Amino acid sequence: MGRTHALTGWCAGLALAPAVGAGTVHQAVVFAATTAGFALLPDLDHPGARASRLLGWFTGAISWLLRRVSAALYALTKGPRDEKVTGKHRHLSHTVLFAVGLGFLTSWGTTQGGPWAVFGVVVLGLLLAEGALGDWLLPVSGAAIGWWVWTAPPDKAAQLAEISGWLGIAVAAGCFVHCLGDALTESGCPFLFPIPIAGETWYEIRPPKPLRFRTGKKVENRLIFPVFAVAAVVLIPGVWEYLFTTAQSLFTPDGTQTAVQ
Repeated sequence: MGRTHALTGWCAGLALAPAVGAGTVHQAVVFAATTAGFALLPDLDHPGARASRLLGWFTGAISWLLRRVSAALYALTKGPRDEKVTGKHRHLSHTVLFAVGLGFLTSWGTTQGGPWAVFGVVVLGLLLAEGALGDWLLPVSGAAIGWWVWTAPPDKAAQLAEISGWLGIAVAAGCFVHCLGDALTESGCPFLFPIPIAGETWYEIRPPKPLRFRTGKKVENRLIFPVFAVAAVVLIPGVWEYLFTTAQSLFTPDGTQTAVQ
C-alpha cells in the first residue's frame, strides 16, 4: 500500500543519508522525505494511485502516457513464457532500469535547471510523501529545509551542486525500494527487466510462496508497517545513540561499567 511504500522509502533515505553527505538531522530529514515521496512514483502507471492523482489532469496525463509506453514496450519485448497481460501496471516503472534512468535524469535536470529545478523535485517528493504519511511531514520537512538554508555556507553554488548530486540518488532509491516492496507480494515485481529469466523478459521476482504476503492484509498492516514505523524513528540521526545511552544509564546510573565482585 502507499503508506508502506512511503514509510520504507523514508527508512531507506535515513539509512542512505550519511553516505551521500546528508549527515545532520535536518539534511537527513529532507533526503528521507524526498526518498519517501519517490517511493510512490512507480505506481504512476495506475490511474487510481496517489501519484497519478496528485496534480489533477497533469499527473493523470503523465500516468496515461506511461501506461501506453509500458504496454507498447511489453508487447515488443515479452518473452515466450511471459503472461498474456496488457503490460501497463507493474511493468516499465517497476524496473531497476526505470529507477536508475529517472535518477540520472533528476541529477541532470537539477544541475541544468538550477534552484527552481531543485525546489520542484523536493516539493514533489514532499507532496507525494505527505499524502501517504500524513500532514505532519510538511511542517517537519519545511522546518528542516529552512534550517538547512539558514546554516548553508555562503557559497550557494556549491550548496546547490551538493543538493543536486544527492537528489538523483534519493529519487532512484525511492523507486528501487518500491520495487523491492512489490517483490515481496504475491504478484512479484519484474524489476530485473530486460534480463531474460526462464523464458520471461519480464520475470516477476518474488520470494518462496510461504514468505509472500497479500497487499493491504494482516502481514502488511500488523507486522511490516509497525516494524518500519519504529525504524523510521530509530534511524533519525542521534536517536539510536540517545536510546543506547539512556538504556546504559538505567543499568549503570553513573554511566560506567560496574565491576563484578
